[in-house]
Amino acid sequence: MKILIAPLNWGLGHATRCVPLIDRYRQEGHEVILGGDGDSLLFLKRRYPTLRLLPLAPLDVRYNKGSHQLTAWLRLLPRFIRFIREDRKRLQVLQQQYHFDLIISDNRFGLYTPECKSVYITHQLQIRLPRLWRWAEPLATRIHARFYRRFDEVWVPDYLDPEHSLSGYLGHPVRPMDTVRYIGPLSRFAQPADSHEVLPDSNKAFDVVALLSGPEPQRSQLEEEVIRRYAGREERVLIVRGRMQGPPTRTTHRTITLVPRLEDKELATALCSCQHIIARSGYSTLMDLAALGLLTKASLELIPTPGQSEQEYLAAHYRSTMLSEA
Repeated sequence: MKILIAPLNWGLGHATRCVPLIDRYRQEGHEVILGGDGDSLLFLKRRYPTLRLLPLAPLDVRYNKGSHQLTAWLRLLPRFIRFIREDRKRLQVLQQQYHFDLIISDNRFGLYTPECKSVYITHQLQIRLPRLWRWAEPLATRIHARFYRRFDEVWVPDYLDPEHSLSGYLGHPVRPMDTVRYIGPLSRFAQPADSHEVLPDSNKAFDVVALLSGPEPQRSQLEEEVIRRYAGREERVLIVRGRMQGPPTRTTHRTITLVPRLEDKELATALCSCQHIIARSGYSTLMDLAALGLLTKASLELIPTPGQSEQEYLAAHYRSTMLSEA
């Protein structure tokens, strides 16, 4: 089969969780073609330099500086509609050229066509809104459903059993559609933590690892907050900035080391050997931490992106789950 896999460019999580799908289809002998834009496409290009990459509609997401994002969402809405339409137009041209047998879209609403099977990946079958807008959640959920009903199947990267769910309420509606399939969590860390290659001590000697991701300016604000917190302290801190642009140059200021990104084995080793982890509570991050056996780490600190209700819910869901298991 000829398969197009295309993640949304909204942080790197949509791209990283496509990794096990890409690897699986390649191992089965299928031709995999990658699509996307921005840092997500650059991540895939670095990881799979021999695969064909197709640029799709660009989407530049920026939040407000504060904790309230309503105006940011209102600004984004017309751009997002144009983005969906542009993706549809590009796919129509690409389908005529490449004749895909399967399209796997991670949260790109426009990537469906009657000419082949199309799959939509999401962990949000139910939408979480800010507290003052909680009354509108059923409407937002129905609008989301109108988009993904156009796909042949919807894949939820979570467990079917709500008791073992990572997404909680978000991924488990009372009456899911017949086309919904629960495929289990997706993580780039396919191997268990103890099977990762042992790296030199210099890569394992950090007390704190801060794993940054998500849109600006919140990504930079959290980076600055971590630097302020540990400046002048004795803990050795590694800040993984979540940036794909430029060379992977390390910068060290006394006990704080900053890197734009790390290869999977390096990152897994750093996370598994440190004493304290700081990360956003994005769903892909939770799946990665779960794959490494780190969701039960007592010193895990999850900080939701301000104003992103989904991450606020996931952080609270994680805390309640850990308390119930304690």
